Amino acid sequence: MTSELQPAGATSADEDSRRTTGKPRLTDKQRKTRGVKLFLRDILFIFLAALLISFLIKTFLIRSFYIPSESMMDTLHVDDRIIVNLLEPDVVPIDHGDVVVFTDPGGWLGVPVPKNQNPVAAGIDAVLGFVGLSAPDSDDHLIKRVIGLPGDLVTCCNDLGQMLVNGVPLEEPYTELGNATKATTNDFTITVPEDSLWVMGDNRYDSADSSYHYALDPETAFVPIDNVVGRAVLVTWPLDRWTWLDNYPIVFRGVDAAKD
Repeated sequence: MTSELQPAGATSADEDSRRTTGKPRLTDKQRKTRGVKLFLRDILFIFLAALLISFLIKTFLIRSFYIPSESMMDTLHVDDRIIVNLLEPDVVPIDHGDVVVFTDPGGWLGVPVPKNQNPVAAGIDAVLGFVGLSAPDSDDHLIKRVIGLPGDLVTCCNDLGQMLVNGVPLEEPYTELGNATKATTNDFTITVPEDSLWVMGDNRYDSADSSYHYALDPETAFVPIDNVVGRAVLVTWPLDRWTWLDNYPIVFRGVDAAKD
């Protein structure tokens, strides 16, 4: 027999728990509440980590853009979503035939058109843009194909209507010329300045590219390499147009050797 009675509802296990930990044993309800809190904490941590990783990827590796115009038809269509490799040109050098995204080198975009977007949609777009899932600034960028690198002599056109780079005629399967047989509207002979590019749209007769701007003002025809955001490498949307973007090295075969 013992000289003391146990309180109602108390058990020897409760007493052992209090003796070893100094704290009362958690009830089932308390354990469930604590488990839910830990689960929510972990979900929040994973979400914030995913946001941070997405932001870093968008800032330093790749990001998404959409195509706002027909200047790169038939390679890229209006509203196509593309993935852009941000390592070019800072880590990987730009090459002939690369499709590059760049900021306005000066007067190419004209007067910006204000966007009519409700605050909720604008907020969602801003958040998605922060993590690289949307591209709210696509209208502030241009996309063209690199035809001339620094020091290249670019000429249009020979008797067959072909453009030449360093005297090498280009057979360009990616261009959209309509009923025309000439590589572009305007004739020119230029040498690409240091640290600049000569770029052209694949839709040659509907693209405000280097050739177009050269006819208006030769000083505005070239794109500084510092303006290049990256190289477009992949069409991701719509799904039926999912494809890697080729820079057609066979088209520019011999161009570098001819410059040397």
